[in-house]
Amino acid sequence: MRQTTGTRKSPGGSIVKDIKRSTRKHYSSEEKIRIVLDGLRGEDSIAELCRR
Repeated sequence: MRQTTGTRKSPGGSIVKDIKRSTRKHYSSEEKIRIVLDGLRGEDSIAELCRR
C-alpha cells in the first residue's frame, strides 16, 4: 500500500486540467432546457442525446 505524505501535483496535470476547462463546451440555459425536454419526451435514448 502506497502512502503519500502530502498533496503533490505534477505541473503537467494542472496544464491538462486548464486545457480541458478552457475547451469545454458551454451550454446556454435555453439549450439545457431543450436537452432536458428532449430526454423527458423519451423519443431518443439518453445515450443518443449525449452523442448529439
